[in-house]
Order: sequence, then C-alpha cells, then structure tokens
Amino acid sequence: MAVLSATEVLRRCDAAELSLCLYLNRGCARRGVREFFGVISRVGDGALWYVLIFALPLLYPHGGLQLAMQMALTGIVGVLLYKGLKRTLVRERPFINCRGISLGTAPLDRYSFPSGHTLHAVSFTTLMTSHFPESAFVLAPFAVLVAASRVVLGLHYPSDVAAGALLGFGLASLSLQLVG
Repeated sequence: MAVLSATEVLRRCDAAELSLCLYLNRGCARRGVREFFGVISRVGDGALWYVLIFALPLLYPHGGLQLAMQMALTGIVGVLLYKGLKRTLVRERPFINCRGISLGTAPLDRYSFPSGHTLHAVSFTTLMTSHFPESAFVLAPFAVLVAASRVVLGLHYPSDVAAGALLGFGLASLSLQLVG
C-alpha cells in the first residue's frame, strides 16, 4: 500500500472541495456580500485581537493582564505554526488553482493551508470565553464569520479553514492547560 505525500493529499482535497468552493464563492459576485465579508476578513487580520489584548487589562483589572499575555503568546505560537505549515505544504489558494473562483480581497500571503485567520479567531475566542464566558455572545459568531469569509472570498478551501480551527482550538487548549 502506497503512502500519499502531503502534496498529493492536498491536491485530492482541492478536487473534492472544488464544487463547494465554487458554490460559496458565488457570493463574491454580489457587491454587498463581497464588501461585508471583506470587512470581516480585514478585522480578522488582527485588528480586533490587538485591540482586545490591549484593552483586557483595562476592562478586567483582575486577570485581564494575565489573559492578555496568554493571548499574545498563544498568538505568536500560532503565527509560527501556520507560517511554517504554509511554507512546507505550499498549497495554492483556490482563486489561483481553480478557474471560476473570484478573488474577493487581496491575500496577506501566497499559500492557503492552514487558514491563519481562522486559527487566531478560534484560538482567541476559546481563550477569551474560557475566562469570560459572557464574551461568547460576540466572539463566537465573529469567529464563524471570519472562517466563512475566507472561503467566500476565494482565499481558502474549507479544509484550510477546518485545519485552522482545529489548530487554533488545540493551541488555546494547550495554553489553558499550561497556564490555566
């Protein structure tokens, strides 16, 4: 039995996910949908998370600084992890690989696997809601929208987003076990 290379596995995933990517990317044809998800994606670039990290000590004098530091360190590990995976696996983005997929907004880098936006959205949401459950009302829907935006905008395959979510949740869980 032959073992498939990571490149071959991703190539097969590309083909299997093409119809779903095409279906979800149809939203880019509508200006309002493209602009809405473009804004979500841009805020998911880090702006919301940076503001939250700096605001935590002010909003929550008891425990906010520790959580801010935990989020910052987890975020740094997340960046190193997803950038390393992208350089190693070199999966082209759907708008490059697939005819018919429209680019809804400019990508931050070349490769798609895994979704760094989704990794951070899930990671930070998990950390924040574990300490302050009341934040789930806002952060959980935002994390879902960030993940959806990446596919709708033609920047990621659904498996990129799923991998980013799993990695983000795993990093946050590990951080919570190590720090509490």
